Amino acid sequence: MSQPHLPQSISTLETGDSPHCSPHQELDTEHRQDLESHLLHPRKAQRMAEFFSILGDPNRLRILSLLATEELCVCDLATTLELTESAVSHQLRTLRAHRLVRYQKRGRKVYYYLDDRHILDLYHTVAEHLDESRE
Repeated sequence: MSQPHLPQSISTLETGDSPHCSPHQELDTEHRQDLESHLLHPRKAQRMAEFFSILGDPNRLRILSLLATEELCVCDLATTLELTESAVSHQLRTLRAHRLVRYQKRGRKVYYYLDDRHILDLYHTVAEHLDESRE
């Protein structure tokens, strides 16, 4: 797997060299404007933090790990996770409210699945990141 391109400021962290910092030196205007163009707006940063806090619950992540493989009903999720159906339903309500999962009724059963490809990609990216061995 090829190494992703990292911005110069990130790649220099590994060597400890900083191309811009020295005592009492300020960023030139052009560089500062370039940095500011990449800065998250406070409202978007807040929304992202709230989104990631939803993923901060181990049971919600375990539910997402199962739904990343196939759609499942509450009873199958509860059995596999060894949780009560009530506990699973509660977590699914939270995941639904934040548009991480959707559901479809089929007869008397309700099947849950990941809302969109972004959630699946995020799940796989984080899992891959954590599985990487650090040298």
